Amino acid sequence: MTTSKRVITIATACASLAALLTYAGAAQPLKVDFSDETVGGEPKSFVSVVGVWRIESDGNNKVLVVDGRQWKEGQTAAGIADKARALYGDRYAEFLDRVQAYAYFPYVVAKDVTDFRDGEISVRFEGISGRIDQGAGILFNLKPNGDYLTVRANPLENNLVLWKFEKGKRSSVKWIRNTPTPTRQWHDLKVSIAGPKVAAYLDGKLYLQHALPEPVSGRIGLWSKADSHMYFDDFTVTPAD
Repeated sequence: MTTSKRVITIATACASLAALLTYAGAAQPLKVDFSDETVGGEPKSFVSVVGVWRIESDGNNKVLVVDGRQWKEGQTAAGIADKARALYGDRYAEFLDRVQAYAYFPYVVAKDVTDFRDGEISVRFEGISGRIDQGAGILFNLKPNGDYLTVRANPLENNLVLWKFEKGKRSSVKWIRNTPTPTRQWHDLKVSIAGPKVAAYLDGKLYLQHALPEPVSGRIGLWSKADSHMYFDDFTVTPAD
């Protein structure tokens, strides 16, 4: 074998190994329980984009809290330019412009998941207060232009909704009523993704199924609304095998 061919073969093998390791790392489940976070500070495991998000104590446990009582619509998180750059690198300007123009709903983005496609995302949540809303959502399909999808539960309304946020406008994709979600109780919310197919579970029960126009691909996180004061814990991401 010539030297040039040997170099090409080694380079190809290294590239294949790197791709395999990347895939293997991406396929590992990720669980965030906030036990190593600092009470009173912003979460280290999530990037706060819109709204007031911080770590608080719930008894002996640490939880992620969104506090709509201290938030005014249109208010992005502090240091949003640096956060946008950390999420999207050279494409941060497009994301930043969209967020600043349409900061209507509080959300945070998981730092360690850059492109979620197939698998499950779950979180525990508790509605503490909120006269207008008590929204707890799993955000997914977040694009560099700021578009995203979210499945949202609401203890005030007892419904489960798949929302689309596109070009600064929110619209409902699918609405499921009569989903008991009492305030001041912990609940489990899970979203299952398989290509374009979305399924949503509340407290272990399948309520919502929908086929999107195209497969899911993008960043993920947590979502809320208006004056919601919500606790979140045990955020878990399980990629499909």
